[in-house]
Amino acid sequence: MATSTINDRATTVVRERSFSESYLGEWLTTTDHKKIGIMYMVTAFFFFLVGGLEALLIRTQLAVPNGKVISPETYNQIFTMHGTTMIFLFVMPMMAGFGNYVVPLMMGARDMAFPRMNAFGFWILLFGGIFLQSSYLFNAAPNGGWFMYAPLSLTKDACGIHAYNCTPGMNADFWILGTTLLGVSSISGSLNFVVTILKMRAPGMSINRIPLFSWMILVMSFLLLFALPSLTTASVFLLLDRHLGTHFYQYAYGGDPLLWQHLFWSFGHPEVYILILPAFGITSEILPVFSRKPIFGYTFIAWSGVAIGFLSFTVWAHHMFAVGLPPVAQAFFASSTALIALPTAVKIFNWLGTIYKGKLSLKAPMIFSLGFIGMFLIGGLNGAALAVVPFDYQITDTYFVVSHIHYVLFGGSAMAIFAGIYYWFPKMTGKMMSEKLAQVHFWLLLIGMNLAFFPMHLLGLLGMPRRVYTYPGNLGWNELNLMATIGAFMVGLGVMVFVFNFFKSLKNGKESGSDPWDAFTLEWDTTSPPKKYNFLTIPVVRSRRPFYDKKNPEIADWKSAIH
Repeated sequence: MATSTINDRATTVVRERSFSESYLGEWLTTTDHKKIGIMYMVTAFFFFLVGGLEALLIRTQLAVPNGKVISPETYNQIFTMHGTTMIFLFVMPMMAGFGNYVVPLMMGARDMAFPRMNAFGFWILLFGGIFLQSSYLFNAAPNGGWFMYAPLSLTKDACGIHAYNCTPGMNADFWILGTTLLGVSSISGSLNFVVTILKMRAPGMSINRIPLFSWMILVMSFLLLFALPSLTTASVFLLLDRHLGTHFYQYAYGGDPLLWQHLFWSFGHPEVYILILPAFGITSEILPVFSRKPIFGYTFIAWSGVAIGFLSFTVWAHHMFAVGLPPVAQAFFASSTALIALPTAVKIFNWLGTIYKGKLSLKAPMIFSLGFIGMFLIGGLNGAALAVVPFDYQITDTYFVVSHIHYVLFGGSAMAIFAGIYYWFPKMTGKMMSEKLAQVHFWLLLIGMNLAFFPMHLLGLLGMPRRVYTYPGNLGWNELNLMATIGAFMVGLGVMVFVFNFFKSLKNGKESGSDPWDAFTLEWDTTSPPKKYNFLTIPVVRSRRPFYDKKNPEIADWKSAIH
């Protein structure tokens, strides 16, 4: 009997081992940061395609006046899910994917600090994303906007005397539970990044030698750790209001509708920088390599990122200028919003200083990085206009704000994401992507993006409100909306070119070698793709460009002698 039990256990161990060693089992059970990073990125890009399809449905509905492509209820669901998908399921996990793959390599580490927690964060993200998207199957997709304003997001029973303004059904519950799951994923990932960057650096990599992408991931992680509890608190209160009869957000019962906005935007504005700071880091890694110069003003870029992180917690109520805040509060938040533009502007000048008189190589990563600077600059400038309270009063809740957020988060984050994919694709796969197709992708994206989002400035100034299902044909909005829709489909075509390029290069791409860009940082000082252990021997760092030093020892020795 005992022998039989031992044999059964041995057979089970062999089966488990054979599954984990199979191709599918290796990916499903992995704790390797590189595989987890790739899974983050693939998952995020899938949800990007879903969010893009939702955007095209929105723009098709609004292409002409009195559109009847989709019903008002379906429009509200798609509108809500588009924003939620793009923010929580595309940009955030995509940046986490880049960080997972690249940061340990940049640090000269073998893996993330907590590999099992790293895997846990990914699987929670995947489950949360599937849970959110499954709401369509029940015709109960969230329909209150990605900001889910209370008390409009309460049930009719919870709303009491104001039931006509509320949201019955499970729609808001899907959003609350889904975003809470995604928050758990983000918290676990952030803790991992903080410990990895602060405690697992290669010998000689002082805090002032950390690559700028890792710097921005570190600041992003601290922002998540301090900002997400506010969103979680707001969501728990909303869930209690909806199902247990509490009244946190109802004035008639002693609550305060503005409590939701304060809690949500206390997360929501740091969230903007959670999405854009890694994009700053990607750009700060690519520009020096393709300009053949060190980054201009490393210290300013690093510490301006820290300043942005700190100041991002002081600007949330600029989303609330029209709700009746006291004048002193409006003055404070308008001033802090103007102030946060300064460290952002520092980065722009640093990037321009980096490419000035450089030996520019306009490869795909470089042109997307330059596109990022241009698009983000437009979004930043119209964002500065929103800090002016009287102007904000006029255009709040109009398409001007839609234009601003898309220039910042699509023109900014998405441009940088594509730059990062083109830059690190050789490291991840050992293959090069087609430069010709990358150029086609870039110009379709750049032209389509401006054609889609710039007319929204004008629509906002002409009074077109956000979140409308349709509009009459006599308000002067027809041509601008049609232009925006054409631009959105151009963006979609550009993304399809990228997808074709990706799979074509994955199958038949030219071999890249370990260092196709003649790069500066440690992730290139290993094979492409890297071995599971990353480095045969842990590298020793002597400057901010450790791999450049290794390739140019005579310059590194000369610098050491000077210092």
